[in-house]
Amino acid sequence: MFEGYLIGVGIYALACYLYDNLRTPMYLLYRSWQQRHKPQQIHLMEKYGKWAAVTGSTDGIGKAYARELARLGFNIVLISRTQTKLEAVAQEIETDFAVETFIVQCDFSKGAEIYNNLFNKLSEKPIGILINNVGIGHNPPGPIGTFSPEHMWQVINVNIGAATQLSRHFIYKWRKAGEKGLIVNISSGIELQSCPFGSIYGGSKAYMQSFTKALQEETKNMGITIQLCSPNFVVTKINSYSMKVMRGNLLIPPPEEYAKWAVSTLGKVDETSGYFWHGIQNAIWKILPYRLRAALFVIICKKLVDKLGKMETREETNKS
Repeated sequence: MFEGYLIGVGIYALACYLYDNLRTPMYLLYRSWQQRHKPQQIHLMEKYGKWAAVTGSTDGIGKAYARELARLGFNIVLISRTQTKLEAVAQEIETDFAVETFIVQCDFSKGAEIYNNLFNKLSEKPIGILINNVGIGHNPPGPIGTFSPEHMWQVINVNIGAATQLSRHFIYKWRKAGEKGLIVNISSGIELQSCPFGSIYGGSKAYMQSFTKALQEETKNMGITIQLCSPNFVVTKINSYSMKVMRGNLLIPPPEEYAKWAVSTLGKVDETSGYFWHGIQNAIWKILPYRLRAALFVIICKKLVDKLGKMETREETNKS
């Protein structure tokens, strides 16, 4: 009898694990099959309108999201730091997809001072989808003493401040107007364990996970959808500290491939890795105890990073 009880508990635990970790990858696989064999228009516009905004939209995952949304017919608000890049991407999207674009030059690393002007600019378009993608990392990674105070605040302002301010602004705006909206907060698979040699970046992604899940509870009866999207390695310049990562492989896709999978989940799931193979990778990774994951992460980091920052060079920087 006791053995039967233990078997029952084991089956229940396995079922919970499989549901929790394979639900989204299986949905991604289904959507991929559906798009190839049963093409259909995604009706996000009927719910959220024709305008989507993407931060950090001139490179990497942000640009790929903007292009994929434009391919579906959305007009795109491009938000990024460099005016010339914004103009080039806007022209590219308008030419390739025959949609409207609207550019907003904004340097999130400057912190609170930029938001009044940013919100005034964004009010010019009826934005119904927001992709909080903008982020910066450590190049090269290293112990915390190797990062200057200026870099520390840039990571905090960009990786934490931007998503926090923009989420607050749009949730308040949509709720006040009685409108529906969708926010995607781009986090990272690093949220699954501590991030030695990238402690500030890793901490910002742990914040993003906790923040996004809290917002999901706060807005679930408002007609506002909040999605947590947590990619693992993608071939983008934020990972340029590693030649191995930048070469890519099945588990490390180019941003264009990643965005095709990730955009297919919009309005469908509230939490995703955004890419089928990342979901499978995470399901295997989460079998391991937390402490073992953290220890293995250090080993993997040292194998992948071309050159870790040295503590002694940091001390000189911090004195300046």
